[in-house]
Amino acid sequence: MKYFSHLSILLISISAFSQGPWTKEKGSYYSQLSYTTIQNYSNLFGDPDYTTERKLTDNTFQFYGEYGFSDKLTLIVNLPLKLIKSGDLVVKENSSPATKAANETSLGNVEMGLKYNFYKKKWVLSGQFSLETSTGSFDTNSGIRTGYDAWSFTPLFLAGRSFDKFYLQTFVGGIFRTNGYSSNFKIGGELGTKILKKIWLIGFVDIVKSFENGDIVLPTSNDLTGLYVNDQEYGSYGLKVIGVLTEDFGITGGYGSAFFGNNVAKKIALTMGVYYTF
Repeated sequence: MKYFSHLSILLISISAFSQGPWTKEKGSYYSQLSYTTIQNYSNLFGDPDYTTERKLTDNTFQFYGEYGFSDKLTLIVNLPLKLIKSGDLVVKENSSPATKAANETSLGNVEMGLKYNFYKKKWVLSGQFSLETSTGSFDTNSGIRTGYDAWSFTPLFLAGRSFDKFYLQTFVGGIFRTNGYSSNFKIGGELGTKILKKIWLIGFVDIVKSFENGDIVLPTSNDLTGLYVNDQEYGSYGLKVIGVLTEDFGITGGYGSAFFGNNVAKKIALTMGVYYTF
């Protein structure tokens, strides 16, 4: 169990798709730097689906870290740097667009949280509470927003179990935002298996549904990009690969897509990264 408890931390990707119940040992660290990209898209899920005014590319560099305050209590830190490009008009005949082409680089919503393990036998059960700060930026001319204009509170219940050559974990909870944004219900899980001596393959599902209880009114230019607008929701799925190069160092990669959504891109997200634990 000690070996798998260590390995399970390595399975935490920067994508919001993974929420594991395993905590770090006291005084130990885990760090990961990753890059996620959604390239050159304009189609968004909706009812009906719709398009943005300009082609968008959404890139994120993200640092994720964990520190064990004790064997049961782990600190979580997530620092996203957004690089978003708004380019060519989708409808070329539009002679008076409401947005301008631009490139914006800014922090996204910085996250800090605590994970507490309260049961650890065959099944591992934990609770997690995280806070996202309102650190994103917004450019009115381009409509580019790099994070929600709100503080977000995310309580989760986490459960998982390791077997001989695979593991299972799941989570359920909510996301509660300030400033008139709707709150969300969140549920998902993943199944991972060891396919080679040092390679793990993981499949995941993540579902976020809006309660549609918000009343925020965003600028028109923001609505035309669909970036961090209200009532975003999705049902996502995908695959991740972990390559364990040494006891402390490895690489990650993966992709995510969606089988339903609202106000989110209809395009695959690709992720790659490196991790180090010490």
